[in-house]
Amino acid sequence: MTGRIHALVLAAGFGSRFGGAKLMTPWRGGVLLDGALDAAFAAPAVAVHVVVGADDRVAAHAKVRGAGIVQARDHALGLSASLKAGIAALPGDAAGALVFLGDMPLIPHAVLRPLTEAILFGGPAAVPVFEGRIGNPAALSAEIFPQILALDGDRGARAILEGLGQALVRVPSPDAGVLVDVDRPDDLPP
Repeated sequence: MTGRIHALVLAAGFGSRFGGAKLMTPWRGGVLLDGALDAAFAAPAVAVHVVVGADDRVAAHAKVRGAGIVQARDHALGLSASLKAGIAALPGDAAGALVFLGDMPLIPHAVLRPLTEAILFGGPAAVPVFEGRIGNPAALSAEIFPQILALDGDRGARAILEGLGQALVRVPSPDAGVLVDVDRPDDLPP
């Protein structure tokens, strides 16, 4: 296989629906962000970058874990601002990115290699699927980076991914972790 895949962890939001400081909430002996970081570091990626913005503690924690930091200065504009900042910060030789959400702590590591291989072997993008539902992380090839950089508002790449139709590679997930998204305190998995 050729190509350099990077892992991006989007962690720039304030977590307002959670009541703030969501990613630094204590969880399983660490903080919520650790779940996404564990998955990102388990991925077959050359580097892990964390996109930060609202909470300075997130950047400090990610640095301690060994991640590179990308500052999303306009993070208040929504998810697309964080995603664009992360993609724009990648080196020119990046073949693609695995995009993790900082508030999704239960990503099964078994999906990471198949997602990566899907874009290295020519797919424009790949997503994990559990019981017919598309989850995260998304694997994005460099070929669709220009479309990502044109996004705006509080949305990610879902519309771009859905627009790929049959070209979007779907990777079966062994469990529902690809769907577990923590928005409110009640969503925290045990």
